Amino acid sequence: MKRRAILSVYDKTGLVDFARGLHELGFQLISTGGTEKVLRDSGVPVTPVAEITGFPEILSGRVKTLHPLLLGGILASRTDPQHMADLARHGIEPIDLVVVNLYPFEATISRPGVTLAEAIENIDIGGPTMIRAAAKNHAHVAVVTSPDQYPWVLDELRSRGGALSEASRSRLATDAFALTARYDAAIESYLRSLHEDKAAMPARLWACLDKVAELRYGENPHQRAALYAPHNAASMGLVGAQQLQGKQLSFNNYLDAQAALGLLLEFDEPCAVIVKHNNPCGVAVADDPLAAYRKALATDPVSAFGGIVGFNRRVTREVAEELSQLFLEVVLAPAFAPEALELLAKKKNLRLLALGDLRARAANGFDLKTIAGGFLVQDLDQEPSADFKVVSKRAPTEGEWQAMRFGWKVVKWVKSNAVVFVGSDRTLGIGAGQTSRVDSSRLAVMKAQTAGLTLKGSAMASDAFFPFRDGVDAAAEAGATAVIQPGGSVRDEEVIAAADEHGMTMVFTGVRHFRH
Repeated sequence: MKRRAILSVYDKTGLVDFARGLHELGFQLISTGGTEKVLRDSGVPVTPVAEITGFPEILSGRVKTLHPLLLGGILASRTDPQHMADLARHGIEPIDLVVVNLYPFEATISRPGVTLAEAIENIDIGGPTMIRAAAKNHAHVAVVTSPDQYPWVLDELRSRGGALSEASRSRLATDAFALTARYDAAIESYLRSLHEDKAAMPARLWACLDKVAELRYGENPHQRAALYAPHNAASMGLVGAQQLQGKQLSFNNYLDAQAALGLLLEFDEPCAVIVKHNNPCGVAVADDPLAAYRKALATDPVSAFGGIVGFNRRVTREVAEELSQLFLEVVLAPAFAPEALELLAKKKNLRLLALGDLRARAANGFDLKTIAGGFLVQDLDQEPSADFKVVSKRAPTEGEWQAMRFGWKVVKWVKSNAVVFVGSDRTLGIGAGQTSRVDSSRLAVMKAQTAGLTLKGSAMASDAFFPFRDGVDAAAEAGATAVIQPGGSVRDEEVIAAADEHGMTMVFTGVRHFRH
């Protein structure tokens, strides 16, 4: 029996070569509109759909393949006598191969200023119908939905006399249903966004993620892991960064790199950050990245060993020379000077990530966390315009204001409970992840003392309010003169009084930055 294939594609990449290969295998090619024209102009024999159906395309192409003479040929089970009798009675010939890809709805709605009318016109109807029909009947029909599938499909057809194996048809059907599921989810999400309450969380979230890479393991060697990205968005965010050298990034490397990137995005001036186990262990700004790195490293040089270093400026040879003195896992920056790459190439296992425009790498959408049986979904912690309020008797000096603003940017990226002692341009002591805020304060003091840094005249930043005055007392004892914190404790008056007793200045932000 002569084999027949229907081809109707928006993305015509590789179409002509694939169709020519099918023709050489003896397939009769049936096609529509623009696809038919491309094939005909390329000298590939093709039969118009209208010649099969006896009915022209109507409604500006909205209806062209929705016809029983086509869908019957796709859906008929070759092993069902009733189905085959129906085909014979109505003069329907079976279709063995469906080659379809869809109108670019997702690309259309991503364009700035796209209208509803434009979006509606890019909702494909006939394509998904044929895809689903062929996928349902994959026991007898193969469905090809991406130009990426053309090479291996054609190779197998050639090796098997024009037929695909059952396993291949099943694999193609699975991909087809994934495509239509994602396509419908994109349409639903777009239409819902037009009328849903913008102040409320979405009623539904669809997540279609493509595996970008297998990872060696997860947080620990016994855990499987892989890197995924939203479909057609693997070039975005940290996932799209260019790795210039080194081993494959690990699960933990990605987590730490994201923390470093988030911190870098807080600053416009040249900045260096050092991250270890998802916590910063040094952050500084300066006139140039080398000076920033030296100050950041001085915060906690012990913890920096085996860490991740990030810059918001190009890495120069001078910076690379100092980086090469320390064992590091990853260095990320917008770019690396050629001389820096040459020097760092000696450290073959060191991963170098070129980020390009950091702002383009910023996270968007929602923050998702898993729990047993579900997900917790929240907005990203992107602070609204802070309304800083001086609550102490003494107002901050300009230097204290500068230090507190710096500290407030850093403490946001430290695991709760978080307390950070800072100068106007650098971290001095970081207390992360303690179960009480006073313990975080004491840890930060201990870290500073271990590094040989003085906290005299420093500012303290806390990610949440002080439930008791003991944290402020610890800060004053260490030498801090300023405290910035959200406020909101039932003991705020007691905490403010402690600051006044010590002659400190205190500022409330009204915003909390827990990071669990």
